[in-house]
Amino acid sequence: MKSKQIIDHIVKWLDTYLGRSGLKGFVIGVSGGIDSAVTSSLCAKTGKPVLVLNMPIYQAKDQIVRSCDHIAWLEKKFDNVQGIDMELSPVFEEIKRSFPGSIQDSMTMANTRSRLRMLTLYAFASSHKMLVTGTGNRVEDFGVGFYTKYGDGGVDISPIADLTKTQVYSLGKSLGIIEDILTAAPTDGLWYDNRSDESQIGATYKELEWAMAYLDSSQKETLNKRQKKVLSIYKKFHIANKHKMEPIPVCHIPGSLLADFFNN
Repeated sequence: MKSKQIIDHIVKWLDTYLGRSGLKGFVIGVSGGIDSAVTSSLCAKTGKPVLVLNMPIYQAKDQIVRSCDHIAWLEKKFDNVQGIDMELSPVFEEIKRSFPGSIQDSMTMANTRSRLRMLTLYAFASSHKMLVTGTGNRVEDFGVGFYTKYGDGGVDISPIADLTKTQVYSLGKSLGIIEDILTAAPTDGLWYDNRSDESQIGATYKELEWAMAYLDSSQKETLNKRQKKVLSIYKKFHIANKHKMEPIPVCHIPGSLLADFFNN
């Protein structure tokens, strides 16, 4: 994999897209994970203004430390980057107080965290005339749909969505991302118990990448027990989350039913 050339390609793509948009820069939320670290670094390399938001909601301490360390690293390396701390735990508590207890199940509230962060990113983007930049990779965005609809999935552009997690790590090493982020277990940061992505999905990203490639390939190998299990996990998530990956369904009205309306 030609990491440097891919980095240059994405940076040029970001710069070109921003220029065509007529906006001024990029807004991105960082979590202390590899995807947001790489994406924010790529945005910074354009030389255009970048707002990097740390938005903890009852976050585990190690996640906050990694986010703050990454922002400090970016600000030291790039003059065009501004880090912003937005402690959203009090806002989240107000939302919980206003919601009926009957809808405060764990998954609903986890997704509400993500949607609160999306709202915050778009508030800054609107005020500063910037693009909200997504951090999803290919396996998350188009494989298992491991993101929140209108949460971290609500973005203007997706610079790394054509790269697998393994490829994102490769870019991270080339960009000089701090070691704690490169070695941290991937997590979505939406749960009080700091559970990892692997514990939620039941497979590693490398296994999911294999499943994605296997289903896209015309050559089918003989599978062992674990491979069959991973394939089953991948298919289950892909089917269940397909609604996130497809355009919003539109009910198209036959022209014959609208004819009288237009004639009048």
